[in-house]
Amino acid sequence: MLNLGKARYTARFAETPEDLAAAQVLRHMAFIAGTGAAPRPEARDSDDFDARCRHVLVEETRSGVLVCCFRLLELSGGSGIGQSYSAQYYDLTALEGFEGRMVEMGRFCLHPAHHDPDILRVAWGAMTRFVDDEKVEMLFGCSSFHGTEARDYYDAFAMLRDRHLAPKRWLPRVKAPNVFRFAARLRRKPDARRAMSAMPPLLRTYLLMGGWVSDHAVVDRDLNTLHVFTGLEINKVPPGRARLLRMLAG
Repeated sequence: MLNLGKARYTARFAETPEDLAAAQVLRHMAFIAGTGAAPRPEARDSDDFDARCRHVLVEETRSGVLVCCFRLLELSGGSGIGQSYSAQYYDLTALEGFEGRMVEMGRFCLHPAHHDPDILRVAWGAMTRFVDDEKVEMLFGCSSFHGTEARDYYDAFAMLRDRHLAPKRWLPRVKAPNVFRFAARLRRKPDARRAMSAMPPLLRTYLLMGGWVSDHAVVDRDLNTLHVFTGLEINKVPPGRARLLRMLAG
């Protein structure tokens, strides 16, 4: 049973339909409202994957306000990766050979009115405890850039091309009809400052832990985003970073 806190915030699994509904409302605030994404009924972001996932809620301890959430889809190995959310957009055939336990982390979002860095610390502490308890060997998912104009993120994509592409044995192939093949098309040298400032916070965290990405970004006009497949092999996390994460996990 997940129950992790850091004074002002507590992480737990959703347990009731009301818990799930609260997460869907927060996701709508983060991903849909005012972002240019296609409208959703009842101001809730939901899909068929919700019923198959475990949902983590990070709440303000004293008020109970939901300030962060994400969902986890557990897989016993790569043979089931074709049933993941990411597999709708990427050809993940190469990852079918991964033998260890895998978890797809999705719909990670923060309440737009709450910016305390401890929220992210509690969220990653909760994820770390889950990974250790369940002996997960790979985390994966989609990391999103706001908007669908690739030129807004050329420096970020150039840095991903130069430093963070997936190992060839795991590299996702193109499946979606509309993609930006940044590894093949970009020739510029990235400006490191502009690249990091444009990098989504979730993706930045993955990269600090040794994560890697696909060689192309999917243009998702429904959510008004560009996203890259992101993978993290747990045994490749730098030891110093792993120690910090386990300190957060308590």
